Amino acid sequence: MVSGHETVLIVSDDVAMHIQNHGREAYPNECCGALIGIDNVVGKCFSLPNTTEEGPRRRFLVNPHDYRAAERHATESGCTLIGFYHSHPDHPARPSRYDLDHAWPVFAYVIIAVEKGQPGAMTSWRLREDRSAFDEAQIERRNE
Repeated sequence: MVSGHETVLIVSDDVAMHIQNHGREAYPNECCGALIGIDNVVGKCFSLPNTTEEGPRRRFLVNPHDYRAAERHATESGCTLIGFYHSHPDHPARPSRYDLDHAWPVFAYVIIAVEKGQPGAMTSWRLREDRSAFDEAQIERRNE
């Protein structure tokens, strides 16, 4: 469970640039990746393959092997798996019904809008404990 500042996710400039670049490179498909850090401070992230069979243009899927690799990477770096990011090509950076149906309450979810190949708004969301909806969390950028 998140302690303290549930409405703020602190993201380093390097992490934000990585997410923006990954969204640009994957366009017109969705990209996805893991967010690594401590509490609500994301110090690093890394790209994961989008393994969906439903069409990567509108869906993303992190398979169990890649999920375990993300957890292992976080543990080996003395951190935890805070959550995941993904892009919404030519759509707003708001969670979809699919996102709601596949999210877990313990994670932060960062979504970046990518319009015509250019990264745009980046938002952060947390699933309510009762899984009924997401609540938006503010993203605070830090130069580290």
